[in-house]
Amino acid sequence: MPDPSRTVDSLLDAFASNHPVPGGGSAAALAGAVGTSLLIMVAGLPKTRTGAQSERNSLDAAAVRLRPLRVTLTDLIDRDSDAYAGVVAAYRLPKGTAADQAARRRAIEEAIRAATETPLETMRACQQALAEAVVVAGSGAKSASSDAGVAIELLGAALRGAALNVDTNIGSLTDRAVAERMRQERQALERLGAADAARTRALL
Repeated sequence: MPDPSRTVDSLLDAFASNHPVPGGGSAAALAGAVGTSLLIMVAGLPKTRTGAQSERNSLDAAAVRLRPLRVTLTDLIDRDSDAYAGVVAAYRLPKGTAADQAARRRAIEEAIRAATETPLETMRACQQALAEAVVVAGSGAKSASSDAGVAIELLGAALRGAALNVDTNIGSLTDRAVAERMRQERQALERLGAADAARTRALL
């Protein structure tokens, strides 16, 4: 879990530092968490689109589904940095003997797979949040349309940014079957997310 005492300034300072982490993957997760939070806010407003009880029910249900996605994305801010650190650590393993080299190769493969899976998980959470955005935009108050719109843009950017990190790591995987499975999922998530973002914009 991220440090709850961390301030916004300290987080931004961490991104601005000359250290490689937190990097783009963590930034994508952060953008997704903020976008998801905005959707929860819009879903929780007293007013709905027309005041119908069915809209209130839909918004309440969407908020319930969105809250764990925000938790996941918040966790992924630090988990992405941890995954990168794992890759660095694997490359630093000894390679003096044949056994060392074999162990190092296995560790590198596992670390790169984790570093690819982490942004893929960010993409999954963002895609699910974008699916809920269709509900929020359709039933939420018109006065909060700009808030929902900002949420969509943040989630879309988060999803595409996480995809860039998947692309960066996936080429280093030696297990081509795993790499192809991840590539296909990455493409499907980006396609679904873009479609839901477009549907949501049309409702705002």
